[in-house]
Amino acid sequence: MSEGKTYLDELNEVQRQAVTQTEGPVLVIAGPGSGKTRVLTYRIAHLIETGVAPWNILTLTFTNKSAREMKERITKVVGESGNKVWAGTFHSIFARILRYEADKIGYSSNFTIYDTDDSRSVIKGIIKEMNLDPQQYKVNGVGARISKCKSSLIPPSTYETNENMMAADRKNNRLHFHAIYKKYTAKCKKADAMDFDDLLYQLYRLLTSEPEIKKKYQERFKYLMVDEFQDTNTLQYAILKELVVYDKSPCNVCVVGDDAQSIYAFRGATIQNILNFETDFKNLRTFKLEQNYRSTNHIVEAANDVITFNKKQIKKKIWTDKVDDASKIRVIRAISDTEEGKRIADTILEQKHRRHIHNKDIAILYRTNAQSRIFEESLRRYNLSYKVFGGLSFYKRKEVKDLLSYLRLVVNPKDEEALKRVINYPKRGIGGTTVQKVVDFANAAGETLWTAFGKINLPTRTKNTIVGFQEMISIAAKKAQSDDAYTVAVDVAKKSGLFDMLKNDKSPEGLGRFENLNSLLNGIKDFVENDEVSEDDTGDKLLSSYLQNIALLTDFDQAEASTDYITLMSVHSAKGLEFKSIFVVGLEEQLFPSFMSMESQDDIAEERRLFYVAITRAEEFLTLSYANSRYKFGKMAYNQPSRFLEEISYEHIDSDIPVRQNTQEKVRSGVIGNFKKRSASAGAIGLMVDPATFKASPIEDIQVGMKIMHMKFGEGKVLSIDGTPRNRVATIFFKGVENPQRKIMLKFAKLQIVT
Repeated sequence: MSEGKTYLDELNEVQRQAVTQTEGPVLVIAGPGSGKTRVLTYRIAHLIETGVAPWNILTLTFTNKSAREMKERITKVVGESGNKVWAGTFHSIFARILRYEADKIGYSSNFTIYDTDDSRSVIKGIIKEMNLDPQQYKVNGVGARISKCKSSLIPPSTYETNENMMAADRKNNRLHFHAIYKKYTAKCKKADAMDFDDLLYQLYRLLTSEPEIKKKYQERFKYLMVDEFQDTNTLQYAILKELVVYDKSPCNVCVVGDDAQSIYAFRGATIQNILNFETDFKNLRTFKLEQNYRSTNHIVEAANDVITFNKKQIKKKIWTDKVDDASKIRVIRAISDTEEGKRIADTILEQKHRRHIHNKDIAILYRTNAQSRIFEESLRRYNLSYKVFGGLSFYKRKEVKDLLSYLRLVVNPKDEEALKRVINYPKRGIGGTTVQKVVDFANAAGETLWTAFGKINLPTRTKNTIVGFQEMISIAAKKAQSDDAYTVAVDVAKKSGLFDMLKNDKSPEGLGRFENLNSLLNGIKDFVENDEVSEDDTGDKLLSSYLQNIALLTDFDQAEASTDYITLMSVHSAKGLEFKSIFVVGLEEQLFPSFMSMESQDDIAEERRLFYVAITRAEEFLTLSYANSRYKFGKMAYNQPSRFLEEISYEHIDSDIPVRQNTQEKVRSGVIGNFKKRSASAGAIGLMVDPATFKASPIEDIQVGMKIMHMKFGEGKVLSIDGTPRNRVATIFFKGVENPQRKIMLKFAKLQIVT
C-alpha cells in the first residue's frame, strides 16, 4: 500500500459504506465476485482501528480455512491484535463455549465429540439391540433424520408428541424411529458425548435455559458477523438471535451473503433466513455489492438473465466493467453423452492452443458425481492431466471397483486380487479367517486361489457357499465367450447381489453408489452399442475386449507432483472458487435441473441458483453443453435441453444452434428454440427420426450408393463396404454432423434404408 493510503482506499463506494457502518443491524448482499471477503475482513479491521476490543468481535464462517485467511488479512492491517478476534466455524466456536459452560447442562468440560463414524456405530448398535430390520432402518438414513430433527429444534420429547411426524412414520413404515432417536440421545448423554449437531443444539439449549449465561455472552460479543449467511439453517439462525437480541442491545450484527447462491437446502440450510432478516431486525441497513470483479460482461449478464426467473429473491443487478465482446458463451449440443465428453475435450485442446490457457485454469462442473466418467475417459484419451474433487475418481469408487473385480474374475479366475475382493461381498458367510486359511493353503500347495477353494477342507456350509459362488462365475465365463459385454455385466451385477444391495439402500450415499454402478453399466452398454470402428478396432464387443479397453484408460498415471491439472467437480463443490474457463455439462431436463426437483417450484428455484453459482465461477470463458441422448439404466434416453439454457439472452451466446424469439412474458431470446421445435416433431429431441417409427433394415440389404437413416447421425449415403462377410464395415457420409464421414460396423448397426 502506497504512503498515505489506507485499507479504506482499496474499497469502492458501496464496500466502504458497508465497512464503516459498524452500529446496528447490517445486511450485505454480496453478488458473485464482488469482494465480500475483503468487506468482511476490513470491517473487522475497522472496528479494531476505531477502538473496539478484538475479543468483543465474533465472526462465524463455514470453513476453518476461511477463518484462518480472515485472521491473516486482519493482522496485516491491525497487527497481532487481530489474532484475538473470535473467528471460526459455528461448530468450533460453539464447542469452545461449551467447554467452559457444559456443566450447566449436565456435561463435563471434557465431553467427547462424536464424529460421523462414532454416531453411525451408536445407531447401528441401537438397531441391533432393538432387533429391528437393518434394511428397513438404514444407519445412514436414520442418522440423517436425527440430524435434521436437531437442526429443526425438535428433540425426542417434541417428536413423540407431534402427531404429524408420527403419522408420517407410520405411513413410511418407520414406526420405531422416535424410539431410536430417544435411545441415541440417551446413549450420547450417558457417554458424556456430543455429536456435531449437538454442538449447536446444546448451545441453543444452554442460552435459552440459563439467562445469566446468555447475558454473559451477549455482553462479550458486542459485534457479531456471519459469512455465507444464506447457508445457515434454522438452528444456527436461532442461536444468532439469542446472542444479539436483548434489552438495551444495539443489535450490532452484520450478515454477509447472497440469496442467489443459496444451494444447500439438502443440508438443512434455508433461504428464508436471509429473506426474513429485514423483518427480524428493525432499522436494518442494507448494502448491495453489485460490481463483479471476476467475470466478463457476457457471463455476468447471462447470470442476471437466469436468476430473474426466481420469484423469491432480493432484487439486485450485477454489473462489470470487464467488457469482452469476443468471448461470448459457447453452447455445445452433442448427439450423445459420449460425444459430449469428446467435444468438451476437443474444446479444451482448442483453448489451450489458441488461448494459451493452462490446465489449472480449467474446470468441468457437473450436477452429479457419476457424470465424471465420460469426461475422465475423454481426457485420458487425449493425455490431459486432471483431478477429481468432491469425490473419488470414477474408477476408484468402491462400487465401481467391486463390479469390475467380478468382471475381471469372470474373464480370468486366476486374478487373486479380484477374487479376494469379491468372495465375500456382498456378504455370503466366507469370513476373513477362512480366506486367509485358503490363501495359506494355496501358497503351500502352489495352487491358484481359485482352485485351492475347491480342494481345501472347510465346513460343509462354507464349502457349499463357495461352490455356489464358483458356479455363478463359471456360468458367466461361458456366456462371456459369446454374449456381449453388457449382457454379461448386467447378469453378474444382479446374480452377485451387488445390484439389489445398492438399489435397496435409499440413503443419499446409497443412491449415489447405485447411480455410479448404473453409470458403469451405461458405459459398458455404450461400448457394445457403439457401431463406429477405428482402423485398429476388431469390432469385438466381448467382455474381455471391454476390460482391455478400460484397463488402457485407467492405467494412465497422472503426475501427482504436477499442479497443472484440469479440475472436475460437482457444482456444489465449486462454491467459492473461480477459473478462467468453466465448462458446465449435462444441461438437460431431469439432470440439471435434477429429476428430484420437478415437483416443487422451490426446488426448481434452488436448481436455478445452483446453475447461477456454476456460471459465475467463470472469469473469461464459459461453455455450456448438453447431450440429446445418454444411457440410463442400460436404455437409451432422449433428453430435452435444460430450461436454464433458454433463459439466457441469445445476444450473449456464440452458437450454431438455431434459435427462436420466445414471446412468453419475461422470456427473451433463447438458445434452444427452433431446434426444439424441429426435433420435437420427430418425436425425440435431437434425432432426425422418430424412435417409435424407426425400423432397421436387414444388414444384408445395405448396398453401396444407398441412402440410409441412422438413429444418432441422421441421413447418410453409403460410400463403400469393406471387410469379411461376418465383419462388414460401411463407410457412410452423414449430412450436417461434425466429422461427417464415419465407419460403421454393420453387424451392430441399426440402419434404415431410405432409397
